Amino acid sequence: MSITAERKQVLLKEYAQKAGDTGSPEVQVAILTERIANLTEHFKTHTKDNHSRRGLLKLVSQRRSLLDYLKKKDEGRYKTLIERLGIRR
Repeated sequence: MSITAERKQVLLKEYAQKAGDTGSPEVQVAILTERIANLTEHFKTHTKDNHSRRGLLKLVSQRRSLLDYLKKKDEGRYKTLIERLGIRR
């Protein structure tokens, strides 16, 4: 359910604003989106896994908070990020 270190590095390179950037909202949202996608696949076979479902809801809430912050700070960056990630809003 968690993502591999190699996949995380790929996401860092793709969404980082500058070299060594791991804390920008774009990077954090991209990593959370990957984890959410992995958990969604997990629930297709394990429908009664309610403990992990709670974790999924927490991840979605955290991603929503980061996206709200980014929209408040810079709406252009927000729009490009949701288009790149394919998040509907």
